[in-house]
Amino acid sequence: MNASRLKKALSNIHRRRRAIESYEWWDYLNYAQKFSVSSLYKFGYKINFVRRVEHISIVFMSLNGNKVTIDQDGLIDNKAGIETRR
Repeated sequence: MNASRLKKALSNIHRRRRAIESYEWWDYLNYAQKFSVSSLYKFGYKINFVRRVEHISIVFMSLNGNKVTIDQDGLIDNKAGIETRR
């Protein structure tokens, strides 16, 4: 593959990646959670869902089967031991 084809392919991949701030759940997170989510997002973690009860939210993220949660204080728990439905 020549350099121009490779550059075009990488450009297409980069364009497909959605900015994290554009997700609809972003407004439900506090500043500490946004910081933790964005740091994990850089490593490839994806949001599975955000659970909200009243004004408290817990973020559930995963990467290759590794599940983590982020609480109200922005603390990342990689040993949450929770089971989720598919």
